[in-house]
Amino acid sequence: MNDGSASSGPILRLFQVQTKPGRAGELIAKFGVTSAEVVHGHPGNLGYFFGHGVGMDDDYVVFTSVWRDIKAVQARFGETWQVSFLPPGYEELIEECSIRHIDVGQGWHLDLSQGT
Repeated sequence: MNDGSASSGPILRLFQVQTKPGRAGELIAKFGVTSAEVVHGHPGNLGYFFGHGVGMDDDYVVFTSVWRDIKAVQARFGETWQVSFLPPGYEELIEECSIRHIDVGQGWHLDLSQGT
């Protein structure tokens, strides 16, 4: 899947970040507005979620968007679909970041009724 051509989808686009010390909360707040605007309502986007690490990983955060297939990701992000997209104001909070695309078309299960 290196070139993005073969994919049954859905695709998880994982934006993984090691924030600068103590800045995770600020980045999480931006995720709820700015990052959400980057994906929400775009053709092929099925949703998104985000969160932060716990314990020793408090400065680790992730924004995950869910896409119908890799073609939808490529349509949204263009030629730079394999590069992290950083909205204004993100660089000052980030130590390092990466982007990954995971094809979850072979099976997954969420049972949200078990949560309480």
